Amino acid sequence: MDPTISVSKGCFVYKNGATRAGKKAAGKRKRPAPGSSSLLGQEVVQQPFYAEYRRAWNQVNDHIADLQHRSYARTLEHLVDFVVGQGQRASQDEVLPTAALLTGINQPDHLSQFTALTQRLHAQKAARVCVLQSRDCATLKAAVESLVFGLVEDDAGEEDIDDDEEEEVADRDRKRLRRSQCTMKQLKSWYANNFHSERKPQLVIILPDFECFAASVLQDLILILSAHCGTLPFVLVLGVATAMTAVHGTLPYHVSSKIRLRVFQTQAAPTGLNEVLERVLLSPKYAFHLSGKTFKFLTHIFLYYDFSIHGFIQGFKYCLMEHFFGGNAFALCTDYSKALGRIKQLTHDDMETIRRLPSFRPYVEQINDCKRIIAVLTDDDYLKKKLPQLLRDCLLHFLLFRSSLEFLTELVGDLPRCPLGKLRRELYVNCLNKAVITSPEYKECVQMLSFLSKDEFVSKVSRCLERTEQFLTDEIAALELGEACRAVLRPQLESIRKSVDDVVKATMSTTTTSPIEGRPTPDHLTQVGSRQELKEQLLQRSKEDKNRLQQNTCTTHFARALQKTLQLIGTHLIQGHLRPLQDAPPIHELFVFSDIATVRRNIIGAPRAALHTALNNPHFYMQCKCCELQDQSQLVGTLPDLSVVYKLHLECGRMINLFDWLQAFRSVVSGSDNEEGNQEQIDPQIQARFTRAVAELQFLGYIKMSKRKTDHATRLTW
Repeated sequence: MDPTISVSKGCFVYKNGATRAGKKAAGKRKRPAPGSSSLLGQEVVQQPFYAEYRRAWNQVNDHIADLQHRSYARTLEHLVDFVVGQGQRASQDEVLPTAALLTGINQPDHLSQFTALTQRLHAQKAARVCVLQSRDCATLKAAVESLVFGLVEDDAGEEDIDDDEEEEVADRDRKRLRRSQCTMKQLKSWYANNFHSERKPQLVIILPDFECFAASVLQDLILILSAHCGTLPFVLVLGVATAMTAVHGTLPYHVSSKIRLRVFQTQAAPTGLNEVLERVLLSPKYAFHLSGKTFKFLTHIFLYYDFSIHGFIQGFKYCLMEHFFGGNAFALCTDYSKALGRIKQLTHDDMETIRRLPSFRPYVEQINDCKRIIAVLTDDDYLKKKLPQLLRDCLLHFLLFRSSLEFLTELVGDLPRCPLGKLRRELYVNCLNKAVITSPEYKECVQMLSFLSKDEFVSKVSRCLERTEQFLTDEIAALELGEACRAVLRPQLESIRKSVDDVVKATMSTTTTSPIEGRPTPDHLTQVGSRQELKEQLLQRSKEDKNRLQQNTCTTHFARALQKTLQLIGTHLIQGHLRPLQDAPPIHELFVFSDIATVRRNIIGAPRAALHTALNNPHFYMQCKCCELQDQSQLVGTLPDLSVVYKLHLECGRMINLFDWLQAFRSVVSGSDNEEGNQEQIDPQIQARFTRAVAELQFLGYIKMSKRKTDHATRLTW
């Protein structure tokens, strides 16, 4: 018999003499090959779409990480200076230096900020760090043990020990501390024995979720730390998610008088998200784009659920993965030169994927030659010859879209009430979802712009032109199709600039126009046969008079020049380049992800529906033959006990008789359906199975035991 098999099904540990790896050994650990994957086979990893997905994600992820590192840099720099500065200040009073870091309510992102702080402290060899989670500090004893254990076992903090002491440290590390030995006395002894130099490291304790700690535990812990700060250089860092009032409300005066508090402010979560969106996800250097609805869906999850930038990035990663895993045809979603090289690798199935794109049908319908239509639909080689031009049109369209979006953001972003939106991401969604030029919001913006004075209007449009030119120089010029994009926009921007010069030269002199010229007289009214027809004619004439008056209100040279400038902006930029997604060039689906239903189904779960499906039809998840049902309402004895109890409880009303429920459960499980079953003795095993299933159903929240009737259960769902 195998010695590792026993009745108790225990866990067996074989000690092979391995000890804790030192600093040098840790660097020699083997890392997995960069191309290997534990979930996907080689037949998937070696496909072009997967290679392009990995390249696109790594590029975006590195860009976001660099951006977040620079956004955290200033606050972390001040915080590190505060910690290091406490080591130079020798104080024997019982006052604990404390830093309160206002992190905001985006809880999932807090640990990344404190991880960056820990890495900076370790890089400067200035401190040993212990991160205390509220879940590990339910009592004061557990908090002290976690604190001491975390400081002593801080591996990265060993870098501040000289190389000649490294072997001695490795010998000491082989004997790890037990939790029962983690006391403040042990910490004092360890600190005195290990650090003899003048520059001793600080002992930093980080509480990332300050509001989640029990008030009594937190108060006693601070009093203990302040009592020992004369001999141990403690520094406390509090992660405050709400406001400083939470600190003042939790710590009474006898505790707050023992700390020296300094407040640090981090970047707000919406500000950080806008920075990531504008500089990374909306950057023209990336060929992948999100549709307006998908983009709005992800931002709504951020704004209305968790304020987590990390969650938004993971949602974007899922969209990226779903897009590229559509097949090798989506590997064309890359730079123009790389896409041209991959056209020859496309198979017949990949070409059929391109032909099935929704925007491909309008492209075929606009071809007038029947032979060309047949060639496009049947000949793969002919379609491959057409793909370079189609790819170029798509990439150039998104470059022009992004450049025109800069102009529109500066033009309408600061208008009263912001009809089209204030932020660039809002304008991006609006422009992709609908034709902005015909929307009432854009007409309202045009009306507000026409009310501006000459100096304000000229200054605003000049800023728009400068911002667009700067964007073309900084972001577009370095791209492959950058020169083509600039060649299209430069003449249009120049025509707008000349129109602005005309506005500057325009005067306020009026022109001689008759506002009632061409107005029909009552004699010109057609013969009416009823009062309804007369009413319709009068309404139509009033609309014509209103339009004619609006056209004749621009009686000054300045007003005419202003309207001409707005008309050029609307024609060249808004209508020409900021077109909705349905008007984008053919095969734009290769560059835009718009499957919002899949994203919603996989990112936002429906636990109630999933539980009902699992309990009503276990075969859906378990895929076992014994649970397979011909009809979902069918009851068979091979189903799990919890599923049988659940399906039986669906047939009852609000109050469920436990005895009748048990009898029905027994008849299903045992298969006996005799009338004398109620008088039979119930098998204790079946009764135990029923009791456990009812307890599980109660734990899931479907029922509760009734207090009015002891032998009844109350149904909580309907």
